[in-house]
Amino acid sequence: MTPSMIIYIYGDDTFRSREFLRKSVNEFKAKRDPQGYNTLIFDAESDDPGKILQDMLALPFLAEKRMVVIQNLLSAKDKDFLERVRELVEGNKIPDTNVAVVWQGEPIGKSGEAKKLQEILAKGKFAYEFVAMSQAELTKWIIKEMKERGGKIDARAASILATDAGDVWLLNSLIDQLVAFKNGAEIGTADVRLFIDEKVDDNIFNMVDAIISGNKKLAFKLINEQRRLGEDESYLFAMIMRQFKILLQMRDLWEREDNLTSDVMAKKMKLHPFVAKKSMPIVRKFTMTDLRRAYDELLEIDVKTKTGLADQAVLIDFFVGKL
Repeated sequence: MTPSMIIYIYGDDTFRSREFLRKSVNEFKAKRDPQGYNTLIFDAESDDPGKILQDMLALPFLAEKRMVVIQNLLSAKDKDFLERVRELVEGNKIPDTNVAVVWQGEPIGKSGEAKKLQEILAKGKFAYEFVAMSQAELTKWIIKEMKERGGKIDARAASILATDAGDVWLLNSLIDQLVAFKNGAEIGTADVRLFIDEKVDDNIFNMVDAIISGNKKLAFKLINEQRRLGEDESYLFAMIMRQFKILLQMRDLWEREDNLTSDVMAKKMKLHPFVAKKSMPIVRKFTMTDLRRAYDELLEIDVKTKTGLADQAVLIDFFVGKL
């Protein structure tokens, strides 16, 4: 019997793992499914487990291959569902016509079922782990990305950018903005420091604090101030979502290892000390339930924006008003 093809994409660097997923899906569509009938994407934290299992086992529709993408499978709380997936994987019961893709971007669940399934998936032939890059690797990545996007950057400036920004999602946005800002001229240390000073400031943390505190007046004031300064909605949303994700991860670590300082958390989570220090008061103030509820709302906004269902600015304002 032909082995089932199961692709497992995971790791701390969710930007690169997400890019790998996007390219994999696009390549499959281009070669096998240009009309999109046989490419299905699920989120295991919100979609019906029965539906996911059904589509994992269903045969392609008028085609030779079918791709089923399951996001954050190992974060699902349904233990029976996780056990059933494990049985399908171990028993090689997924049809060889189907390509099952598991992308894991959220923390893995604490259940035994989640841990067993993760061990099996990580040992698979098509397991791709994207570990967080070292500063040297991040610097090389920045230089490469700058070149691919039509820009060029001084090595020293790239190193400063890697050190002070750190987070790849933030770097992705900064690279685009720096390339546009310099318009073909080489990006130097002064340019990088200008953008870093503007992007990583107290307003982002104050804005997130105001949002989850329910201080709508202050939240709207800070959001509109960012808009007045020329920030586009995609960057604003990315910063809000990034900060909520950091808060979730820090709160989880704080509950598991009590009395940790922000410096220790920064080292354990490979965060910039500035980010950890500014986030710590919010982590102490709000429960995991508070933060998870807000993050789930942001995930819905992300889906609606990418599928063109609504304007991002309207959704951000609705999110703040609703909380």
